[in-house]
Amino acid sequence: MSQVNAIGSIEIQNVVASTEVPVELDLERLSLDMNGTDYDPENFPGLVYRTRNPKSACLVFRSGKVVCTGADSVDDVSTAIETLFDEFTELGIPIPDDPDITVQNIVSSADLGAALNLNALAIGLGLEAVEYEPEQFPGLVYRLDEPSVVVLMFGSGKIVITGAKRVSDAETALETVDDDVRELGLLG
Repeated sequence: MSQVNAIGSIEIQNVVASTEVPVELDLERLSLDMNGTDYDPENFPGLVYRTRNPKSACLVFRSGKVVCTGADSVDDVSTAIETLFDEFTELGIPIPDDPDITVQNIVSSADLGAALNLNALAIGLGLEAVEYEPEQFPGLVYRLDEPSVVVLMFGSGKIVITGAKRVSDAETALETVDDDVRELGLLG
């Protein structure tokens, strides 16, 4: 799924969201009763339930907490959780009537369409908002206050936006970065 604006498009790479059921879960029993699960408590404390359509993984914990990751959209997260909860219902596990699904993080990417001089950007954007250590990581880390996201900028002009709670946050971040870079005269 991608959102298109005047600058270019945001491509969602991953949506992470959480919800819960109001009971403690027997993960070993669930791993036996449900298809598409992985449960290896020696390596990970939760049960992994994979959905195919949409492609995602729901991490199910004994406490009843569920974290869904790997979905391409907020709608896909809802569908994946609904699929898991349908399985739970068949197994007699109580499901909230209107489950509270909280988006924790939307990771998206975009392309500014031109190469970036990261050294000049590090200085121009201000050292208080930027981390740039090319010996350790090839990208510039730009922390925005509004929206509260982190933008990774690469010399190729590609960017990754992480920490968004809504797609509109990622779109606003892309516009802000584009404006900031243009204002500095560092983008065509």
